[in-house]
Parts: sequence; structure tokens; C-alpha cells
Amino acid sequence: MTETKDVRIERTFDAPIDVIWAMWTEPEHFAQWYGPMGARIPKAEMDVRVGGRRFIAMEMDTPNGTMGMHFVGEYREIVPTTRLVYTEAMADADGNPVSPEQMGMPPGAPAETSIVVEFVALEDRTKMTMTHHGVPGDSPGGQGWTMAIDKLETYVSERPG
Repeated sequence: MTETKDVRIERTFDAPIDVIWAMWTEPEHFAQWYGPMGARIPKAEMDVRVGGRRFIAMEMDTPNGTMGMHFVGEYREIVPTTRLVYTEAMADADGNPVSPEQMGMPPGAPAETSIVVEFVALEDRTKMTMTHHGVPGDSPGGQGWTMAIDKLETYVSERPG
């Protein structure tokens, strides 16, 4: 956690930069690793271009049944294989933004946050730094990101070739 209470995760993957870039920009890959342990991504719509829209549906089984969460956002900056910046807000199942209060979040939680992912090629490996601005590292969202990046590492290591 940084002083600005952002989630920041650095990880080096045993895969070339174009593979790690694809994990973040191709819906079929993103859906395989995004979210905390036990989460499923039944829908990942990602129009990866500046001004393009994102819509991510996540499901998790709980003792009280299946819980669904939805996220929308917009791509703000794209530098292929180097930098990806997008916004994120909680939404309903139709993709309409929902306020943090409506989702049971604490007072003062931001309605929209920003994710910055930077990639550095290290020969056949890739260093990735993901910063989610506006989400405290010790929050459930921060813990979810740690689990997601662990899942990404496993997914990358198990890919064919």
C-alpha cells in the first residue's frame, strides 16, 4: 500500500511482454484470471482503444447463493505492450454505474477509480506494475487484486508453448 492508499502490485512473469499484454487486453484471457480466488468471469467485453468501453461481470459462490458484481470503465491511455490505463466503476447487470453507497461501500468511497498497468520487457520475461488508484491496499479490493495477480501468474505458467 502506498501513501495515497492505492493498490500497487509488481510482478515479474516468465513470459514475453506480448503474452502478458494479451492477458490484460484480450477478453478470453482476462476472463481466465481476473477476480479473487473462486470468482468466475462470465462476461468480459473490452473495446481496447482510447475511449473504448469495458464491461466485466463477475460471479462468486457464497453460502447464501451466487453473488454477482459488475464493473464498467473506459480506456484512457493505450501504449501497446507498454502501458494501459482505464477507469473502473461498479455497475448493475446492464452496465449502468451504481454508487458506492448503493453497493454497501463505506462513506467517501470513490465512484470511479483508475487502473494503470505498466509492462517492461526483460528479455523473455516481463515486469508488470499494476496500480489501482483509489482502492486501499488493505481493502477487500486490494486483497482481490493480489489473488487475481496470483491467478494470472498460474494461468501464464500453465499456458501451452
